[in-house]
Amino acid sequence: MATCAGRRALAVGSRWWARSLAAPRGLRPLCAARGAGACLLVATATTRRHLSSRNRAEGKVLETVGVFEVPKQNGKYETGQLFLHSVFGYRGVVLFPWQARLYDRDVASAAPEKAENPAGHGSKEVKGKTHTYYQVLIDARDCPHISQRSQTEAVTFLANHDDSRALYAIPGLDYVSHEDILPYASTDQVPIQHELFERFLLYDQTKAPPFVARETLRAWQEKNHPWLELSDVHRETTENIRVTVIPFYMGMREAQNSHVYWWRYCIRLENLDSDVVQLRERHWRIFSLSGTLETVRGRGVVGREPVLSKEQPAFQYSSHVSLQASSGHMWGTFRFERPDGSHFDVRIPPFSLESNKDEKTPPSGLHW
Repeated sequence: MATCAGRRALAVGSRWWARSLAAPRGLRPLCAARGAGACLLVATATTRRHLSSRNRAEGKVLETVGVFEVPKQNGKYETGQLFLHSVFGYRGVVLFPWQARLYDRDVASAAPEKAENPAGHGSKEVKGKTHTYYQVLIDARDCPHISQRSQTEAVTFLANHDDSRALYAIPGLDYVSHEDILPYASTDQVPIQHELFERFLLYDQTKAPPFVARETLRAWQEKNHPWLELSDVHRETTENIRVTVIPFYMGMREAQNSHVYWWRYCIRLENLDSDVVQLRERHWRIFSLSGTLETVRGRGVVGREPVLSKEQPAFQYSSHVSLQASSGHMWGTFRFERPDGSHFDVRIPPFSLESNKDEKTPPSGLHW
């Protein structure tokens, strides 16, 4: 058990972690005691790849990178806040917050009499509730550890040229819910390794947190606001598998004398139970305002069939959809398999695809 300044701290390596009632859920490539004041430690680059039979990396050296702070129950985290992701375990920094409408169909099921505003298809009516999400940068040192659990290039844009299907991605950007953040403080002036960290943030020891937005971050946010904006989040749980969907409008392109509207959507699958399950199939239904209804079936998602277990409870990915209409809806199911070979379907909460009323020129890349 590692200690720091007389306080207890837990440390985990890239594939081994110590359990504690205070420790975050799931596999933690980083580490630690969760209480305020506990030291946050990570394995340094001297870690060797060889794993012992106990699945613990040998030759590991741990170093302190910060001290945990008390998570905020109310309010929001400011630009420059360092954090450990409570589910995926990576280090990150908050760029700016978003106020989203969370449509939680689990809450609608528990209290249907309070439902007011319908959201999507189905018999349930869901009242949206304001919830804080954050645009964040992921520490590049942690990307290899989370690549099998979460994509590290989830934020994509339409390229600004004639090819209507061309996309480009910004590596190391993510959207994080308020409850996913375990805040910590560091005396390092460059605590996060990402090519945009020093372009976006400036160290100022008189501030708390001591990293403030540069003008380049404000300008980038203002320019790309229509394609970064997180407005709606949809969530539903079936047999202890929670599915969260966040859709984003990406813009419109002209193709063969018609308009093609593009969206990306980010999906998190989370196992809230201790039983091991594996995603086997997806079944989507996509309705367009033009009157078309498309059915899509396939194995897994983004070429994977992730296993969700108590040690690795979550998987997150992004995908894209295009319509020849300015709006539509998507819904469907994921089919999971249990260890005994039985299957069950998990509902994907219905969500709308809406285009921005004020169409602007899509971003052309990161130019300063």
